Amino acid sequence: MNRKIEQADRIKLKWVVWAMALLVAVITVNNTYSRPAKSDRALVNWERPASLNDSIDKKTGLIIAPGFAVVSTTCVRCHSPKLITEKRATREGWLATIRWMQQTQGLWDLGPQEPVVLDYLAKNYAPKNEGRRPLLKTTEWYKLNN
Repeated sequence: MNRKIEQADRIKLKWVVWAMALLVAVITVNNTYSRPAKSDRALVNWERPASLNDSIDKKTGLIIAPGFAVVSTTCVRCHSPKLITEKRATREGWLATIRWMQQTQGLWDLGPQEPVVLDYLAKNYAPKNEGRRPLLKTTEWYKLNN
C-alpha cells in the first residue's frame, strides 16, 4: 500500500516539476521576445502611459488632453497648476472662477480660447463623487436650544 502511495507521489512530483519547467520556459521566452534589445531600450519611453487619456504632464501635473496646451500657457502663466489640479468644479463653476479672476485678479479676456479652457477644465477636473462633502446649502442659521 505504501509503495503504491510512494509511486503515485513520484508521478505527481514529476508532473509538478514538468509544469514548473514549462512555466519557467514560457516566462523566459516571453521576457526574451517582449523586451527590446539593450541598444533600443534608450529609445523606448518606459514611462509611457497606457493611453493618452491617462497621461499626466510631468512639469505641470495637468492631464494631457485636448486643450492642455492652451490651459498650460494661459492659466499656469500666472498661478501654480496645483490650483487647477486641487480644485474640482463643473463648467459653470470654472466659468465663475474665470470671471472672479477677471474681476479681481487682472485676468484678461480669454476670447475664443475661453471655451477651450472651459472644455478642458470641465472634462478633466470635474467634481468627483468622493472626497470632501459638498458645501452646506442652508443659509438660515438657528440657535441651539439646551
